[in-house]
Amino acid sequence: MAASATPREPSTLTLERREHVFLIGLNRPSKANSFNLAMLRELAAAYTTYERDEELWCAVLFAHGKNFTGGLDLAEVGPAVAGGDALAPVGLIDPLDLRREGPRRSKPVVVAAQGWCMTIGVELILASDICVAARGARFSQMEVKRGIMPFGGATLRFPRIAGWGNAMRYMLTGDVFDADEARRLGLVQEVTEPGEQLARAISIAGRVARQAPLAVQATRRASRLAIERGERAALAELMGEARGLMESEDAVEGMRSFVERREARFKGR
Repeated sequence: MAASATPREPSTLTLERREHVFLIGLNRPSKANSFNLAMLRELAAAYTTYERDEELWCAVLFAHGKNFTGGLDLAEVGPAVAGGDALAPVGLIDPLDLRREGPRRSKPVVVAAQGWCMTIGVELILASDICVAARGARFSQMEVKRGIMPFGGATLRFPRIAGWGNAMRYMLTGDVFDADEARRLGLVQEVTEPGEQLARAISIAGRVARQAPLAVQATRRASRLAIERGERAALAELMGEARGLMESEDAVEGMRSFVERREARFKGR
């Protein structure tokens, strides 16, 4: 009798292409979509697929089930990180965007959040570009309650986005806050009725994907440069970036569509 094949572990994600939009779904609903090592690896691989595919222009990160994520599965991930492992494999795109060496994401990500959104969930939102949350969503950066500190980017980005006092209010207490408070803090851009957050996120992603992709990426890159290296560094590269973009086929198409009073048909060239 032939030996049976080793059963393959089910994927922790779902992936779907809708024209130029890439949908990435967290898929451990029975575990509140908490991140184990497999999910961390698969999410990095999904972001890398998105980055490398020239026909994918915007991504939506969402979650199946009632909750966006219960955070990290510390029983599995904690010892790995303590032992020196990275949250994202070297050579792949880091969804938390904590590396300055190696490949980085250049394209936008829209997040749709519902239910519990804890620790790494908040940090994935902070590393993304736009977030839509369902009313009733609950957020918490509660590492201090477990005797550790945030290590997925919250200490870098939460104070910048929300202001020092607002960020410390929640990172130093671990307190829970709701979707309206998340919007006030700048973590969330829109709040929808429960169940409508994914459709709205896909709608926004579709709007982004209808624009010229090179222009979208250049706009994001220039903005990120200003945040990471300061206004002077961003100004030094601004006009060169803009002039280069003006020579693209999409820029020619954009001007032609304006003159002809029609919607532009961009190709990413």
